[in-house]
Amino acid sequence: MNTDDHPLDRIDVEILDLLQRDGRMANTRIAEAVSLSPTAVLARVQRLTRERYILGYEARLNPRKLHAGLLVFVQVLLDRSGLNVFDEFKAAVHVHPEIMECHMVAGGFDYLLKTRHDDMDGYREFAGRVLWELPGVRETRTFAVMEEVKESMRLDLQPGKLLR
Repeated sequence: MNTDDHPLDRIDVEILDLLQRDGRMANTRIAEAVSLSPTAVLARVQRLTRERYILGYEARLNPRKLHAGLLVFVQVLLDRSGLNVFDEFKAAVHVHPEIMECHMVAGGFDYLLKTRHDDMDGYREFAGRVLWELPGVRETRTFAVMEEVKESMRLDLQPGKLLR
């Protein structure tokens, strides 16, 4: 939390929870749900956005309908002999839209990538054209997802945890 941030109160948490469930919820419906005026809710949402509690809004798309039904996780181990290998790798992953997420992790490898492709042929083409050409890549391990059991971006907003 930034020193300029206001502490969250119960209503802030309720607003955040409502918006993460439905980012298109009308301001008037939020106001009704939290028992405030629409003007007061708008001011709170603007403050929560300014203070970066809310990072943005986007539509969730169906990857199967858009030729990206195959989800693949890739562990990447870098060759650490280069001076800037981590910076070069991080910069390179931003250029490839098939790489949806990239996380530096602790453990037996350096990065975990989340990628999407039309099918296994599409992944194989991506691996040869992009993955193995990324700066510093020494070794990769691929995990193709057979079934997506749970996928969520919702945070667990327990007031007791947040309101201190």
